[in-house]
Amino acid sequence: MATQRKSRPPSRSAPKKSGAPSGKKLSPSERPERPLREDLVLQACLEAYGSVRHEGRMADRALDFTLRRKANLYSNERRAVAERVYGLLRRQRTVDFLLSRAHPRFDSLETSRQDVLRFAASRVLYGEPHGLVARQSALAPPDAQALGALPEAAAALEALPARERFPIAASLPDFLADRFLQTFGRDAARAAEAMNERAPLVARANLLKGDRDALAQRLRAETVDVKPTPLSPMGLVLETRINAFSLESFREGMLELQDEGSQLLGMLVDAPPTRVVDACAGAGGKTLQLAAQMKNRGDLHALDIDERRMEDLKKRARRAGVHNVRAQLIPHEGPDADAALTPLKGKADRVLVDAPCSGTGTFRRKPDARYRLTPEDLEMHVGRQKALLARFATLVKPGGRLIYGTCSVLREENENVVEDFLAKHPEFTVKPVAELLGAELAEKVGPGPFLRLAPHTHGTDGFFGAVLVRAK
Repeated sequence: MATQRKSRPPSRSAPKKSGAPSGKKLSPSERPERPLREDLVLQACLEAYGSVRHEGRMADRALDFTLRRKANLYSNERRAVAERVYGLLRRQRTVDFLLSRAHPRFDSLETSRQDVLRFAASRVLYGEPHGLVARQSALAPPDAQALGALPEAAAALEALPARERFPIAASLPDFLADRFLQTFGRDAARAAEAMNERAPLVARANLLKGDRDALAQRLRAETVDVKPTPLSPMGLVLETRINAFSLESFREGMLELQDEGSQLLGMLVDAPPTRVVDACAGAGGKTLQLAAQMKNRGDLHALDIDERRMEDLKKRARRAGVHNVRAQLIPHEGPDADAALTPLKGKADRVLVDAPCSGTGTFRRKPDARYRLTPEDLEMHVGRQKALLARFATLVKPGGRLIYGTCSVLREENENVVEDFLAKHPEFTVKPVAELLGAELAEKVGPGPFLRLAPHTHGTDGFFGAVLVRAK
């Protein structure tokens, strides 16, 4: 079938026979798995998916809520639920188009029956045999026939004009499909395809407690298979399917889960052990990375408007052994926000503005976000990004650096924001990222003065980074 994916299907393989000698501890990937109880898996999928698409909950929260209530599910069944829900959300528009052509009454079916069909079609698109999926999903004959008709529906999709086909095949709203075409040009289809793959699980070694090799050795001792990230010198890809939060190495603060692209953005800060500001700290992933860069010395000011995230940061800092962070809750905007920053004005060697954005670079991890984003939201993000960059630029001392980053792939949130800022603040100039990353890594990242990452080119989430130097 033309749209069939080459991805591995969700975990449903037969139990593996272990040939390990008696007494040898098996890694999680070597242990035999119980067969999936498909009826229970489907019911959990329907509940979580319904919470996202029909009630408006975020996918990660809907899954967490659903799986907490499904204490009887095996670990492989819980993984299957998560994979199938995320897999369908990534391919939602494609699935609905195909089913509307493969099933003559799809649009008039009641919602729960539509959703069962959506999950079945999604599994077929990800490579599972349609006959097996139909049986496991207990489909009625007309619905099972629709699965068999998916190849003809896929051919109809392929026959559409390119501009009409792309948004459906990419499973993007029309306005975002247009933005992808503007951003990636001929690579737009490849970029969208990569956004619809499952993201790897990546850890960053906490350099305050050991380097990457030490962490890899520790994780292998915990029966977790790992491989080094190709770009970040402190990252590891966790290849074993496991709950990383349950690992002793995680509880001891030896690692943080952080996408490789996010690690590279943190590297651009090149934080000296003096005074550094993480202006939009959130829950502190990059804050902890900066603390390690500073070797726990100097003053690292972590600012955010969300009290809950500030509390999360403090907990994570304690686990990581970080004690040079000064967490500060600041007002959202207005005179009070400006007054809260007064003590830091003109005093910071580095200021990181990892700005709130559309999140278009993280669609692999948050596939439902594409359906929430509107053109008005995008315009709002751009206005906020310009305001934040101007506000926090006042904290940079002469000769200091302002680092602007987003997890967006859209030019209007990235290069355009930087260009607007530079036009209004001639005292700042661009420092090419290659000067900070080094020649070897810069060659892998690609040309240009800015950091621009995407899943189809680098295997990371989509990230943008710019380093701006204030004149002395």
